[in-house]
Amino acid sequence: MYHNILVPIAFDHERDKSAPLKLAKLLSSPDAKVTLLHVIEHVPSYALSYLTEDFLKGTRDALDAEMEKLASQVPGAVGRVVEGHSGRTILDFAEKDGSDLIIIASHRPEMQDYLLGSTAARVVRHAQCAVHVVR
Repeated sequence: MYHNILVPIAFDHERDKSAPLKLAKLLSSPDAKVTLLHVIEHVPSYALSYLTEDFLKGTRDALDAEMEKLASQVPGAVGRVVEGHSGRTILDFAEKDGSDLIIIASHRPEMQDYLLGSTAARVVRHAQCAVHVVR
């Protein structure tokens, strides 16, 4: 049983968000802290001029609401939305928060993943705690 679980959430259409949540419920101790984390990648400065403040705020509000909805499905869970590079931010968050398990979803690897590496692969290679990959 784990006491401090981090579950990164990606809002891609092909990703199943329910499987990592089910696993978090199964592997968590009764008093576990479960953090669902969504990382918003930084928008390049050249693209920012095309996005209005209302659009950015609306997007952030929608993500916050969705994370709260997902967190309500897991006892002791909270949802967090942060900005940064996905892989690095997940690793930094897990280390600072003292996570003892990261449950991360991964898609089937494609050729570009072998050349560039996926977020899940980076987390698996560099995490200081246990990592469970769900497909």
